[in-house]
Amino acid sequence: MLSYSPWLIWLGLLTGAYGTLIGIGGGVILVPALLLLYPGATPDTITAISLAAVFLNSLSGSIAYFRQRRIDYRSGLLFAMATVPGTIIGAWATHFLRRDVFSFIFGIMLILLSLFLQLRPREKTKMASSSPDGTVCTVVDARGETFVYSYNRPLGIALSFGVGFLAGLAGIGGGVILVPVLVYLLCFPTHIATATSHFTLTFSALAGSLTHAVTGSYAYNWQVLPYLAIGIIPGAQLGAWLSRKLQGITIIRFLALALALMGVRLLILAF
Repeated sequence: MLSYSPWLIWLGLLTGAYGTLIGIGGGVILVPALLLLYPGATPDTITAISLAAVFLNSLSGSIAYFRQRRIDYRSGLLFAMATVPGTIIGAWATHFLRRDVFSFIFGIMLILLSLFLQLRPREKTKMASSSPDGTVCTVVDARGETFVYSYNRPLGIALSFGVGFLAGLAGIGGGVILVPVLVYLLCFPTHIATATSHFTLTFSALAGSLTHAVTGSYAYNWQVLPYLAIGIIPGAQLGAWLSRKLQGITIIRFLALALALMGVRLLILAF
């Protein structure tokens, strides 16, 4: 049984703030930290606790972004419908693929993507012209700022399934991949992309958490979660607040850092 550590509250605060700011669950911070705090814990236990924490982070952050009115709900629900089955299939496919080989290749890909975002951290325009194959979306946030953009909806759904598949295969949160996809491939404004990604992640994290609960991965270790929640819930609110203060380019740079950290972690797991 995992013991309580006062560091869990501060860890939850950091996870919630950073994860919500860039539109990911925060597992990139939480998993390595839990491995350091509890070196004797099994991978299943760490994954289960992290996924439950990601759900709490996504839920709290989504409530904050709901108040800011920066979530594209229709797109987010469509992406969630594709991401959840993709994640399940990806997790199942791990039985047929050498994990070390995949971790190495995918880790290199994430590091290269991080470098790309650092070199080209472009801010998406708030206005986008419609195209014959594009769905035009308009989001007006609580400040009255208007975001108009268009994207290919079938492509977005297909890419979301692919994001879920890779996330399930690699055992990582899908937000770290979904945000670059939304910004660079589907032309979402950065602030809308991070908020919508966080909303989408709520559903996939909930599905994963319930799966772990049914299979008994938590056992008696669920008692760690309340301490993490004490930090995560207000941390997510802080992250959403910071998002309103920062430019999209700055958020992209923070995302690039998360990608690099995740890539390094996968490379370590490969050896």
